[in-house]
Amino acid sequence: MNSVFITLLLPVSLFIIMFSLGLALTLADFRRVVLYPKGISIGLLNLLLISPLLAFVLAVVFKLPPELAVGMVLLGASPGGTTANMLTHLARGDTALSISMTAISSVAAVILTPLILSLASDHFMTGELAVQLDMSGIVVKVLIITLIPLSLGMLVRAKAEAWSLRNEPLAKKIAMVFFVLVVFAALFSERAHIGENLAVVGLAVVSLNVLAMTISYLMSIVSGLNGRQATAVSIELGVHNTTLAMAVGAMVSPTMVIPAAVYGVFMFFTAGAFARWMYQRNA
Repeated sequence: MNSVFITLLLPVSLFIIMFSLGLALTLADFRRVVLYPKGISIGLLNLLLISPLLAFVLAVVFKLPPELAVGMVLLGASPGGTTANMLTHLARGDTALSISMTAISSVAAVILTPLILSLASDHFMTGELAVQLDMSGIVVKVLIITLIPLSLGMLVRAKAEAWSLRNEPLAKKIAMVFFVLVVFAALFSERAHIGENLAVVGLAVVSLNVLAMTISYLMSIVSGLNGRQATAVSIELGVHNTTLAMAVGAMVSPTMVIPAAVYGVFMFFTAGAFARWMYQRNA
């Protein structure tokens, strides 16, 4: 089960998820960083810097075993996804800002995620557990399973916009099915390790989720963003592309997928509750 999950299901699922994201993107989503620099800058600061640092601190505080600690930091470094865009829309948040943050962070993930993997591995996996990472190989693999399908989706959107708009909802449903499948496959394949560490991993990932959304919301408000923009930033920090974190972690050790898989279960409840609360506040 482990070998099938790692070599086939994870990369295929991520490819489909990233392609469906590409169908929802246009070049305007990337240009928006020039038009609305403040909101996107604050959002990306939270997503690309504060979230990984917060995950690192929590991995230390909860004394996670080395491989789980690396997986935790990878989770914190993973970008947002289409689910964050959907929840932002349902919460009456700034959906355009959410989509732009997802687009830019997904491209940045090609370099950032392998870099975070290397730094976290160097810190947590020392002595007998130390690993030698082929960083160029990992970057190429991440490129193949993220940026290429994202670009293909955007190309299809640009060349066949009517078809893309018509089929985008179906693509998102298919992507969600694969996301659910990959989360439960990860939980099943690593059930022995999860059983040993469920309490501490569960507390760690829920803490990451709640703290990341809270800190990013407060930072957004203090920085002068309005409620709808703060909603987008917070949900982007609460709903990560956990499939990417699992795919990158699995390149080193199957155990590294556990934090992202457990997070993938909890994030819908916490982020969903936050979205419902913000729906009323943003009315």
